[in-house]
Parts: sequence; C-alpha cells; structure tokens
Amino acid sequence: MHDVIIIGGGQAGLALGYHLARQGQRFLILEAAEQVGHSWRSRWESLRLITPCPYNDLPGMPFPGDPWSFPTKDEVADYLAHYARTFELPLRLGTRVTSVRAEGGTFVVRTEDTAFEARNVVCATGPFQRPHLPLSMERASPQLVQLHSSQYRNPSQLPRGKVLVAGCGNSGAGIARELSASHEVHLALGRTAASPRRLLGRDFFWWAHLLRLTEVTIGSWLGQRMSQGPDGIIGLGPEELARAHGLVLRPRVKEVEGHRVTFVEGGALEVDAIVWATGFRPDYSWLQVPVLDAGGKPVHTRGVTAHPGLYFLGLKWLHRVNSSLLGGVGRDAAFLASHIAARSGRSIPVGPSHSRQEAA
Repeated sequence: MHDVIIIGGGQAGLALGYHLARQGQRFLILEAAEQVGHSWRSRWESLRLITPCPYNDLPGMPFPGDPWSFPTKDEVADYLAHYARTFELPLRLGTRVTSVRAEGGTFVVRTEDTAFEARNVVCATGPFQRPHLPLSMERASPQLVQLHSSQYRNPSQLPRGKVLVAGCGNSGAGIARELSASHEVHLALGRTAASPRRLLGRDFFWWAHLLRLTEVTIGSWLGQRMSQGPDGIIGLGPEELARAHGLVLRPRVKEVEGHRVTFVEGGALEVDAIVWATGFRPDYSWLQVPVLDAGGKPVHTRGVTAHPGLYFLGLKWLHRVNSSLLGGVGRDAAFLASHIAARSGRSIPVGPSHSRQEAA
C-alpha cells in the first residue's frame, strides 16, 4: 500500500514528489513515457520557453543558465531528468495507467500489467492531453497535409507552397514565424491578446512578478476575467508579427473542403498544408471516480476534489495564473503535499525549500 500514487512524471509530478519525499511519504510516480522529459523532447525542434531562466525553478533546484536566456525544449527535458535523479524520486517509467477506481477508503490504480493500491492519488498529467481539432475534416482532401502543433517538428514536414497556421497563441505564433523563412504563411486568428516581450528595458515576466500578477488567483475578480479571456502571446502581436515576417492574416477558419479553406468573415484560400495550433482537450477516460464535469474537466478547489484523497495538479489556472508553468507548479505542489500530510496525520517539515520560488 502506497501513501500516494502520482500519475504523470512531468514537472508537476516531480515537484510534488520533492515535497512528499521531504515528508517521508511512501509514494510512487507513474509515467507513461520511457524517459523523463519526453513530452518536452517530442515538441517542435526550435521551441524555446517564453519564460526566462529565473522563472522556471522547480522546488529545491534553480533552473540553470543565463538569467535572461530562454531555455530550449531539450534543456527543459534535461533539467527535469537531472531533477528526478538528484532527489532520487521513485519513478516507474513506461507505465501507462489504464484505470483508477475508488474501493472503500483507498484507490486501485491499474496499469497495462499490474495494479497498485494507494490512500491518495494525484492526477498530474498536465494540460496537454488530447489534441483538439475544431472542425470536421470529412470534406478535406486526403492529399492535404495537416498537422496538429503537437505533431509539428520542423518545416521539412510540409510541402512547398501555401501553409495556413490556424490559431495564434504562443505555439501558433512561433510555428508561423519559423515557417515564414521557407513558406508562404497565412495565419488564421481566433481570440488573441498580446503582451510586449520587453517594456522599459525589462522582460515581461520581470514586470509580472514586480506587479504581483503571478499572484492572481482563479477565485479573484481579475482571475475570473483573465481565465475566461484568450490565451495571450508574449512578444509581437499578430499585426506586428505579420509585418516582421511577411505573414498574411486571416479570420478564423470556417470550413475545409478539398484544399480550399473558407473563413468566418468571408473569403477563401487554396492551401498546400495546415498546421492546427488549436490547443488540447482533457482526456481522463482512465479515471473511474466521479470528479469530472459534463465536459470532462476536473471539478476541484485548488486541486482538491470532493472525493477524499483524489487530487489534480499542473492544470491551467489550478489556483494561480502560472499554475501550469514550471515556475508556478511548485507552490501548488507544496499546498497539495501539506493537504495530503494533514489527511494522513503526518507532520510537515519546516525549513527552506532551497528555491527561488516561494513555497506557499
């Protein structure tokens, strides 16, 4: 019997593991991938974080590098692997969870070849689960090359010619910028907001921390407004991006038929490829405990569900605006660890977390 099973060995699961280890909890982290950091290594090759190094710390270990550099995806993956080794976190890699059921006062977590019992379960699989395509592709040509942003690696995957990038969050903007060097790129916009990369000589995240915007919680008036608004771009807005990189801005996509794309505000375009930077949807098909709403999203307060012992961690706006980011997940992990300790009657260690991020 484990005190805690953590499902997911990414940044959220590792951060929680750090705190549970300090408490002396008997826990295990189950990770479907064969290596720590796989979800980062498998993203597009030129990807860099939008957050500078000082704002990417997990508890107990500063993120290495020049303070105002932006780490590559592989540097993030290397950091996570080093983190797991340094704190000797109990990870079982290549272990995909197939079901979680509540039985009596405990949980049974089944994988493809075994089962585990635990008093507490934390779902730390992150916000990027099932790629979302907003339209039916039944009328699209089989010869039309289409990739979700999760499948995109580099421009060589796409044929020469016109490429439509649908979606203008940070992923869509980054992919469109890269493709503009080799393709004619059209960028279809949904709801978009942009914040400048630098203001008065300081990085956006320097200002965000100075003004305590990273302290905005989902329960506040401002948090409600921000969480219901569009995902923002850090850096050039769509119009500036178009001018700087020769992009053609388009309205939101209405339909795809053959190679022809029509737009909600009128107009059409023949394209050779589409990259759908349209986000993700939750997938908790393995979770057999009634803690999801009608849309399949977790129902929780600060990661704590109505079912005793079942928690979520690493979601967007779990508690704060940066709850799903490297530099924000540690505080949520500390809170859930303290909740689990209180539930199990354990004392909570007192002392510094040796991190540049606050622990509470």
